[in-house]
Amino acid sequence: MPDSTEWIASAEPERYELREPVHYEFHCDRRVFLQCAGIGLLITALSRAQSGPATTAGRIHLGEDGFVTVLSGKVEEGQGPRTEFAAATAEELRLPVDKVRVVLADTQLVPNDWLTAGSRSTPVTVPLVRRAAAEARALLLATAAERWKVDGSKLQIDAGVVKSPDGKQTMGYAELAKAGGHATRRAAELIPPIDRWPADESKLPVAKSGGDASGKTAGLTPQANWKTLGQPLVRVNARDIITGVHAYPSGIQRPGMLYGCVLRPPSYGATLDSVDLNTAKQLPGVVAVRDGEFAACAAPTSYAARKALAALAANAKWVAKPQISSDELYTHLKKPAGDRQPQVQERGSVKAGLQQANKKLSASYQVPYIAHSPMEPRTAVAEWTNGSLTVWTGTSNPFDVRDELAQAFHIDPSKVRVIVPDFGGGFGGKHTGEAALEAARLAKEAGKPVSLRWTRAEEFMWGYFRPAGVIDIEAGLDEKGQLTGWDFTNYNSGPSAIGSPYKLANTRTRFVYADSPLRSGSYRGLAATANNFARESFMDELAAAAGQDPLEFRLAHLENGRLRDVLVAAAERFGWQKRRKETKPNTGVGLACGTEKGSFVAACVEVELDRASGIPRLVEICEAFECGPVLNPKNLRLQVEGCILMGLGAALREEILFENGRLKNGSFARYRVPRFKDTPRIETVLVERKDLEPAGAGETPIMAVAPAMANAIFAMTGEPVRALPLRAKAGKPDSGSAAIR
Repeated sequence: MPDSTEWIASAEPERYELREPVHYEFHCDRRVFLQCAGIGLLITALSRAQSGPATTAGRIHLGEDGFVTVLSGKVEEGQGPRTEFAAATAEELRLPVDKVRVVLADTQLVPNDWLTAGSRSTPVTVPLVRRAAAEARALLLATAAERWKVDGSKLQIDAGVVKSPDGKQTMGYAELAKAGGHATRRAAELIPPIDRWPADESKLPVAKSGGDASGKTAGLTPQANWKTLGQPLVRVNARDIITGVHAYPSGIQRPGMLYGCVLRPPSYGATLDSVDLNTAKQLPGVVAVRDGEFAACAAPTSYAARKALAALAANAKWVAKPQISSDELYTHLKKPAGDRQPQVQERGSVKAGLQQANKKLSASYQVPYIAHSPMEPRTAVAEWTNGSLTVWTGTSNPFDVRDELAQAFHIDPSKVRVIVPDFGGGFGGKHTGEAALEAARLAKEAGKPVSLRWTRAEEFMWGYFRPAGVIDIEAGLDEKGQLTGWDFTNYNSGPSAIGSPYKLANTRTRFVYADSPLRSGSYRGLAATANNFARESFMDELAAAAGQDPLEFRLAHLENGRLRDVLVAAAERFGWQKRRKETKPNTGVGLACGTEKGSFVAACVEVELDRASGIPRLVEICEAFECGPVLNPKNLRLQVEGCILMGLGAALREEILFENGRLKNGSFARYRVPRFKDTPRIETVLVERKDLEPAGAGETPIMAVAPAMANAIFAMTGEPVRALPLRAKAGKPDSGSAAIR
């Protein structure tokens, strides 16, 4: 089976952080799984995925207490898989959701479901969970049919209990769990192994209300019969979150625990020449260590640890390395870097298409580095016991962090356990294990558990950023306003969603690797945010050149029915045609659409513009989104709204500024994420397709916000906006409605 990191990195090249070496290589020198884990029946369902690593696993544990536990290597960072997996299990087992427990991201207990990224929990892991649960249901039916000597087709399951045809006998999952080995042996005879089930659910035998005619397998529940999936469910552990019972990684406590701090370089690229540990070690209870480039200290309180860190910093000597500034960034990104060849895809002849054009347009777009700004910065608690290491941390990538720890400390991965409690946001920014490595090294030195929490300043400075990029586009139009040629080049930010969804006979797309001055990596939507901003902004410029309405221009070039559907749905709900004809001072409307990771989005916006500063304000957004069947409409709306607000930050203000290897705005006072006063009127239109398989929803809805706003400014001023964050030319007079340009 291919390594998951290699697969993700090859499929989505802008996940730069997954190619980084382990951050440290140090010199050589159980938690209880619920109370029911030791007894009951564990069902492991293996299935060949349609893409990604060759095989993966979904597991269901049937407890003798009547509770069912589903296990997955995915993590919960706010996007909702815990509730989704519980609902999927409850659906197939015919159980209420409150009878299902979910254990996530404990490398000692759960299967490796790859890192939580790429909107893959819904399309990949949910089907595996469902198949494992369906096999458990089939086992219950088969066992009951054999025990009662009845036709399995006459059996039904209600609330997790199967009844005999005469209603006199019952059997539930608790009794099945007590049957133990006998049930497992019979399963091999009565039920086809999951890895031989067809990927197409329609080819599975489907029960009307229980077993199929043979009683051998219940199959997967068709969408038309869903009773739990498709319903608006509240997060299953919401009470624990609200009441403070849940311990986030930064709140984990261990007996005798110390608090750690790491000595950071004063600028990017600086290396540690020397540091005297003695001053710090003389402070009460302080442990200090230097191991290669790693220097850190730990103390009984976080305050004492910060004092010790100040003592280390006072006598540390560094060797600095010259760095460019953000003022030079976009010129720098277009310079040749290394020997990595561009990724090129071409159809037809761009040269011939542009030669045929009646009009030709070209433009260059810029997107800056952006910070992830999660509510909870990186944090970890590490504890060594008899040569084995346990780490509690917030990461989207528990199994790779486990392997990083094993490599750094030269121990077998079986001696490392990584536990990921539900944590306070990641947005693609927590795929690596820096805090885990740092806490573990300090814990090894101290001989005690150590909690290490990055400060907000450290999170800004030393986390990785959404890549900056330059995107150049050239296109041609014929006399009827049809596209004849399309040339699209992305420098540095990445190829996600680089291919145009529009009808193009002659097209070329290129992704050119650049020498990035700042550490870059995954972000919500990856480079789709940059590529879609440039493409959709340019589409409005082309529509204006063709003398056409932006909506009609897009529809004339769209063959993808799903993208057309969301575009039309958003425009109709927003009242696009009517509102575009209205003329209001300093106000404009705009739209944009896009597709990525199997889902589709379109947004219509109304924007106000401060003429003196050129700063826009989003007044209203109507966003239509389609990701196949809706598994949980309540959570899906929250995902869409969260993407809108996160995309609004990039559109309005978010931009990392740096000079001489230091950040100029590495704090929330200077790096301003959206505030409550920035929140617009939001209307979400969920376009459901029950005839399709579900796709993920955590990323694609972010793509349409910035280009729709840019297009609204273009409609107001007649001047295209080609850089993020969005700014119109200050003092530019209102050119009126786009309809009269």
